[in-house]
Amino acid sequence: MPDRPQTDFLVALFDLHRLVRQYVDKEASRYGTTRAQWAVLSKLSRAEGLKQAELAELLDIQPISLTRLIDRLRDAGLIERRPDPHDRRANRLYLLPAAQPVLESLAERRTEIMRVALGDMPAAEAQRLVALLHTVKDNVRRAIQAPDGAVQAKESLDG
Repeated sequence: MPDRPQTDFLVALFDLHRLVRQYVDKEASRYGTTRAQWAVLSKLSRAEGLKQAELAELLDIQPISLTRLIDRLRDAGLIERRPDPHDRRANRLYLLPAAQPVLESLAERRTEIMRVALGDMPAAEAQRLVALLHTVKDNVRRAIQAPDGAVQAKESLDG
């Protein structure tokens, strides 16, 4: 086992990410959807009217992959493309009423996934974990946005 907290953290984070993805894939397939479709519907439920390119960037997927996902969701009667009033080349994405029961089902699945993932962790510890992960996310976001060399490593975690 690595003896450096940084290594332990990255290994645990990558393993957790992989396992959660696998579990979400399993749960999504039980309900006739995919994790990718779930992500599209969830993102649109929070930000309807996005352009396809904006949604692809938010989901960190290639636009061509998103086009296929949107086509499937459109064919299922869950979303629609509407012309962008300011850009004739672009479409904006909107949920259709049929998406609401699907989103409610997905919300129930998300709650169950979180219940399984957190197990019997006390609520205060779970909230602290989320707060710490937000801190890590903010640190990484700042590093990405900083000019090269502008982010200096702080004192080593392992002293």
